[in-house]
Amino acid sequence: MSGNTATISVTIRHGDTGWDHYADGWAVLAPDGTQLGYRKLLHPHETEQPFTRSLSGVVIPDGIDHILIRASDNVTGMAQDTYRVNLR
Repeated sequence: MSGNTATISVTIRHGDTGWDHYADGWAVLAPDGTQLGYRKLLHPHETEQPFTRSLSGVVIPDGIDHILIRASDNVTGMAQDTYRVNLR
């Protein structure tokens, strides 16, 4: 697969309340919704808000001018909203 490999860092603010409700990951998406990577979050961050985590080795296909970030939590799943990141 051609493309560029990137490390993506994402800062999340979520109302984590402990193990019952916390941000549990985020996805890197191509403009067409294809998932390029996923960062699983393994524990709540109720005392660390906002928090930043990175994902290495994300292959960004040639010709893509932006990516989308979509967060998820362990109660509602993937958020409907995305955050656009322009690459050029």
